[in-house]
Amino acid sequence: QVQLVESGGGLVQAGGSLRLSCAASGRTFSMYGIGWFRQAPGKERQFVATITWSDANTVYADSVKGRFTISRDIAKNTVYLQMDSLKPEDTAVYSCARLKGSGVIESTFMYDYWGRGTQVTVSS
Repeated sequence: QVQLVESGGGLVQAGGSLRLSCAASGRTFSMYGIGWFRQAPGKERQFVATITWSDANTVYADSVKGRFTISRDIAKNTVYLQMDSLKPEDTAVYSCARLKGSGVIESTFMYDYWGRGTQVTVSS
């Protein structure tokens, strides 16, 4: 079992920045990677970014490329999502999840353990 806890969400003006954290505990030695997803009210969950645990390979959704940066701290079992140049359309609940292995990493089916999420609200 792996437990994931997100933090760092909040209210920010357009153009501002936030840094989200995803702290992992439990059987973290078995982690292939960690991904971030977001879900806005009335919309489907959307892939944001993923990082592999061993070699820090990263993949981003086109909508956040160049604005968001995902990173990981192995010693702290924590993954970060630095979000810059935020836009109102970035408003959503952001959740992290454990990536099970290689494959279509943008798909939620590739993730098994999920955190509860943290709210990010960007005002215009």
